[in-house]
Amino acid sequence: MNKSGLTDALQREAGISKAKAEQVMEILFGEIADALARGDRVEIRGFCSLFVKEYKGYVGRNPKTGTPVQIPGKRLPFFRCGKELKDRVDYSGS
Repeated sequence: MNKSGLTDALQREAGISKAKAEQVMEILFGEIADALARGDRVEIRGFCSLFVKEYKGYVGRNPKTGTPVQIPGKRLPFFRCGKELKDRVDYSGS
């Protein structure tokens, strides 16, 4: 499923117009992205938590020449699955 599939499901389930569903999705994903950009943690209970991990810079090597290269630090978003989602995905039927 992609973003338009989610938008269609929201439109169908909430009984709202496609334009309103698209607006809701833009707000939702925009707020999540803004929170992560600020370094805030986003937690959707039972589904997931999203947070930013910071990685320090290090000295790497150019694979062709073997010369040292300074790799700068970076910040990357990280997804951690919630217990209820894990259980739902791993449902064994027993």
